Amino acid sequence: MKEECGVAGIILPDDRPASNAVAFKLYYALYALQHRGQESTGIMVHNGSCPLSIKGMGLVPDVYNKDSLGRLVGNAGVGHVRYSTTGGSKIENCQPFILNFKGGTVAIAHNGNLVNARELKDELENEGRIFISDSDTEVIGHLLVKELIKHEPIESIRTVMRKLVGSYSLVIFINGVISVSYTHLRAHET
Repeated sequence: MKEECGVAGIILPDDRPASNAVAFKLYYALYALQHRGQESTGIMVHNGSCPLSIKGMGLVPDVYNKDSLGRLVGNAGVGHVRYSTTGGSKIENCQPFILNFKGGTVAIAHNGNLVNARELKDELENEGRIFISDSDTEVIGHLLVKELIKHEPIESIRTVMRKLVGSYSLVIFINGVISVSYTHLRAHET
């Protein structure tokens, strides 16, 4: 069996102050998941005002250390270990993808494959969107930001998911508040 990527998300209870506990919990979650992806890894935490992240190529214990994790102070976070199926093995494709937009910050960790990623990316590029990677995860991020400008987060996520064709799991953070983990299988409609 070939595993492909691992995703994790953690939110502290509202009554707990921001700390590096989220980063360390994500580290251990990714360490446990690293059999699913040993190419690259990333952790993003949100401290209520901005995202902080560490990404790197290689195994979980090679990318992070106590000092680097200690600097990631936040209330919520998302992590990813990667085994590439779409996009090359390079730092630009390392997740989670973080997109800052007029309404705040979106971070996405994704496992799976989108059959219609090229088609969706072409549409977004025709609208003037700029991509820094060749990963289908960035396509999801741009679609989500486009919807968040017009709609509330839950409706935006639903709209994006209706556009995605394939099988996937997502952990999405919007402004460090909402976490969605979802597995979906959708084929092209005939």
